[in-house]
Amino acid sequence: MKLLRSVHGAIAFTLCGALAAVLALLCPGPAQASQTAIHNADPSVIRVGGTYISAESAGGGIAVREASSPQALGAAASRKVWSDTKGRGEVWAPEMVVDGGRYYIYFTAGTGSAHRMYVISSATANSGYGAEQQLALPDGKWAIDGNLFTFNGQRWFVWSGWAGDTNVEQNLYIARMSSPTAPTGARYIISQPRESWERVVGNPYINEAPAAIKDPSGQLHIVYSANGSWSDQYCMADLRLRSGGDPTYVWDWYKSNGCLFGSHAATMMKGWDPTLYVDGPGSHSFVLLDGDIATSPPAGPTFPLMFTAVPKGTPYSWSARYWFTGSFCWWGSTTYTRANVPGATSNTGWGLKFFE
Repeated sequence: MKLLRSVHGAIAFTLCGALAAVLALLCPGPAQASQTAIHNADPSVIRVGGTYISAESAGGGIAVREASSPQALGAAASRKVWSDTKGRGEVWAPEMVVDGGRYYIYFTAGTGSAHRMYVISSATANSGYGAEQQLALPDGKWAIDGNLFTFNGQRWFVWSGWAGDTNVEQNLYIARMSSPTAPTGARYIISQPRESWERVVGNPYINEAPAAIKDPSGQLHIVYSANGSWSDQYCMADLRLRSGGDPTYVWDWYKSNGCLFGSHAATMMKGWDPTLYVDGPGSHSFVLLDGDIATSPPAGPTFPLMFTAVPKGTPYSWSARYWFTGSFCWWGSTTYTRANVPGATSNTGWGLKFFE
């Protein structure tokens, strides 16, 4: 597979020397992307016990599916669990997580500049959700693609939003949560679409669809999508928090030097190859137990991934997007560099390899 041609990358592993090189060789991917029957965008998939549960926007509301594998979700019945009875507008990117034994689905609703984050919850995955509650995110600005996670004993919420009231660029913000439904304190910017490879498509420039995951050394990553989802330049990149870093301090975050999962060679990070079977992969979901980053995978094997893309050879458009199943693994000794900014200019740690 083309993604595995960079064998020299394995030699660069630093985890226990030779052991790390072995781990690199244990990082194979499937031969071809697996397209599901779900003709939609923005997948959210978690595993609860042996059941895989997904959430998606559907018919002016949110629907849930359950299956025995990620691949089987496309054939599973879709059950609507929430409807927009108050006419809030476009319902985007529901994200499911389990917290304290309860299911929470975070989603965006609104039109134009009115998009805001909402949450519903239930004791069961596919029924019993009450009325939506708007998250009182700091500053109250336009917000989409929210993701709740716990890191070092603290709940956090990360999302894509505007600095002000004008659609100039979508940044990534983070805030503390005192409970699954209550933000506390300020919002902090952690990424802006300022690199050349994430400004190929503009009006606006885009950082969105953030998803948290923890690497084998315990460092926090926020994997996000860059460039407009209306273009096949849409791709996935990584933010890595330095060891011992403060999630609210932007200069403790290091950004990959290009896309790690995309369909154009010109925007890929050196050593990462473009996709063979899909165009514009992004808006992904790491398929974790209960959606909890404490269950993030160790080094070595591949783990399930669900993402949005268009089959290669199909004219790219929003209406042509499907959910695809893929996989990912950790890739060691990966250096991210930056120039003319405060603090250290490079950081080396775990990166990610994505497979169709």
